[in-house]
Amino acid sequence: MSEPRRHPSFRSARPASTAWNVAKTAAQSAVFWLVFVGAGPWLLVRLEHALDLEPWHFPGQRALALVLFAAFGALNLASGLVMARHGRGTPLPLDMANELVVVGPYRHLRNPMAVGGLGACFAVGLGLGSTFTVLYTIAGGLIWDAFVRPLEERDLHARFGEPYVRYRDELRCWWPRLLPYRDPRRP
Repeated sequence: MSEPRRHPSFRSARPASTAWNVAKTAAQSAVFWLVFVGAGPWLLVRLEHALDLEPWHFPGQRALALVLFAAFGALNLASGLVMARHGRGTPLPLDMANELVVVGPYRHLRNPMAVGGLGACFAVGLGLGSTFTVLYTIAGGLIWDAFVRPLEERDLHARFGEPYVRYRDELRCWWPRLLPYRDPRRP
């Protein structure tokens, strides 16, 4: 079996302070949230309104949406901070972490940032009663899983080798593991 090749658009971050990596991660997260969790749902709700599609409602809907948004948003943001601090880079493929991150949320889930971002977007759709936003979130997850995840995982395999393969094989991508992953490289 041949060695996996690095994707040309995936580049390791240049050496920088933790503060600079956190600042870059915060800026990347802000752009992601504004575009995909803010503008996307806003446009879809406007489209639903133009098509005379009424939002749906059920008791406790807004409270549930708020709790889910807070939980998934915290997961997304905490994962980015852990990546910046422990990975010495950012989550963005053009400025990737230099270390394999298997601490914090990454001990329970392979890509907690994707789960957190998609979960927050789903919570927005739920809170707005927007079918299009919920479908947009599902489509985003399917697209990420089918196209982005394989590229990212091939690159991680090429960069980190056997430690990444062991990590990948032990943790699921979309469903958290209750018992945390134990990195055999660390006592």
